[in-house]
Amino acid sequence: MLQMANYEFIRKQHFVLGKSIRQISRETGYSRQVIRKALTTTEIPMYKLSKLKPKPVIESVQSIILEWLRQDEQAPPKQRHTAKRIFQRLVDEYGFTGGESTIRRYVRQLRVSPPKAYVPLEFPPGKFAQFDWGEVDILLFGKQVTVQVFCLRCTYSRKIFVQTFFHQKQEALLQGHVNAFEFLGAVPHTIVYDNLKTA
Repeated sequence: MLQMANYEFIRKQHFVLGKSIRQISRETGYSRQVIRKALTTTEIPMYKLSKLKPKPVIESVQSIILEWLRQDEQAPPKQRHTAKRIFQRLVDEYGFTGGESTIRRYVRQLRVSPPKAYVPLEFPPGKFAQFDWGEVDILLFGKQVTVQVFCLRCTYSRKIFVQTFFHQKQEALLQGHVNAFEFLGAVPHTIVYDNLKTA
């Protein structure tokens, strides 16, 4: 039985990243039938015990943990909560009396690891593009400098636009998009950004 986090992961892969059911099945190991159910259901099915096990310690802080993890989805990876940090905050801010292992176990149940293998994605023409910044050292007038690489790639045609800037400020981001759209001769319907603050 899939957990709620797994359902959300599958829905994000399909609706946000545009992956096909077949692609998600290959990457996650779930059957196509399970994936279709995750994509079409409005209610997340949960496994039900005949008799619920009491968890008085964790139940008092479940909503707090869920809210922190939800906020982490918008935060840069290095600023997200670890299970240890969650435990420490609960002790400091809420007087939590349970053990750290209880929190670690609960957080582990909520989190879903992303697929480890990369498989090429299938996208409809003109629908999606992916954008990210990179960094490279170059020799400029005999001096080594670090420049920022603006990279926008169409996911269907694999056509790539690359331009270098001296910074990643908003002006560079906007100018790079204008230049990319002129180069491509079109504007993708959806652009996927990778935790980009300037966007």
